[in-house]
Amino acid sequence: MNLRRDVFQAIADPTRRGILLLVATQAMTAGAIAANFGTARPTVSKHLQILTECELLEQEQNGREIYYQINARKMKEVADFLEPFRKMWDDRFDKLEAIMKNYKPKS
Repeated sequence: MNLRRDVFQAIADPTRRGILLLVATQAMTAGAIAANFGTARPTVSKHLQILTECELLEQEQNGREIYYQINARKMKEVADFLEPFRKMWDDRFDKLEAIMKNYKPKS
């Protein structure tokens, strides 16, 4: 059975975000990834499975080892979705900053 997983549910978990940060710059094996966390390897394997099902990670077999690497296209989709929200909050903070610069407390 192939479960459809939600990307945002996947990245809501701090361990999975940590895994994404680890493999952002280089492909790593499951064992190398697991060595960075204080959890059992099967737990990390489950996290890897979820990230792979969400297409945030890609797998590449090299001999007997499977390497996990970030899927930049999928990460860009996530970033593109979040961009309007980032812009909205940047605009709001800019307006607040302008108000605060002109604020003069009553003496």
